Amino acid sequence: MSWIPLLGLAGTLAVLLLTERWIHRHLQGTMLLLTGDRELAVVLYALPLMPGILLHEVSHAVVAKLLGARVGRVSVRPTLAGERIRLGFVPVEETDAVRASLIGLAPLITGSAAILLIGYLAFDIGAMQQALIQADWSSTVRSLTGMLEARDAWLWLYLIFAISNTMLPSESDRRSWMPIVLFLILAGAIAWIAGLGPAIVNRIGQPVDLATRWLVVVYGFTIVADSPFVLLIALVERIATRTRGVRVEY
Repeated sequence: MSWIPLLGLAGTLAVLLLTERWIHRHLQGTMLLLTGDRELAVVLYALPLMPGILLHEVSHAVVAKLLGARVGRVSVRPTLAGERIRLGFVPVEETDAVRASLIGLAPLITGSAAILLIGYLAFDIGAMQQALIQADWSSTVRSLTGMLEARDAWLWLYLIFAISNTMLPSESDRRSWMPIVLFLILAGAIAWIAGLGPAIVNRIGQPVDLATRWLVVVYGFTIVADSPFVLLIALVERIATRTRGVRVEY
């Protein structure tokens, strides 16, 4: 099992997290500059992300129902509570740590799957992935630059933007993860001490390696798809700052 794909996944995921944080902060700031009203700014901030918000909350609800947890009504209405903004909400009954972790992880799985599907159908992401595996950088660059030539490219890029910036688990989604992570670490340590580590690695190495490579492509592709929207938000914010003569401190 090669560790290079895992390092690539860690790197692309870190960049994706930083990109998502920048987009959320500056999209909020831009809307506040344009409106001068906090509540209206929250609504306008949520509107471009609405397809992703809907997918996020529905993912929680569907997985919760599949796991036998009671679910309330899905809400995608943005609300402002003090300094925090809640883009959507679905009430789910308290359950055990395993089911709660799966429910919290659902938006990341469905969001990644949706982006992969869009990339495969609209942008031939399979060719991009093959070029990366073969380290054919010229073909990779051609695949990336050819994205805008795809049919309805900007519609698909917008959907990727909306989904990718709402699919990452929120703080409440991650609340039940710590016991599961500690259990997996402990179980892995016991298995390794017992001499089962190499056998387990050999058994799961190939599927994990394949899944990791695909995730690197999906998240790297997502970062590229988000780039035009980062530039657009930065441009609008700069124009609004100069026009109104005020700036948002982050």
